[in-house]
Amino acid sequence: MSTPQQVRERMRREGKTLRKWAEENGYRPHNVYRVMGGIDKGYYGTAHEIAVKLGLKPTPNNTPA
Repeated sequence: MSTPQQVRERMRREGKTLRKWAEENGYRPHNVYRVMGGIDKGYYGTAHEIAVKLGLKPTPNNTPA
């Protein structure tokens, strides 16, 4: 798992913005920013999917990431 800061650093190294990542993964940029900012905790739904794909939460055992 990563922290939001580590995710930002990884994106920077890859030359990618959060907006670009969101578009590439089929999410609304607003939702990604909310997860990264801690407004949406990622307990369930789309916020949870985003948190898992970004590496902020572990992958659930029964769902591939």
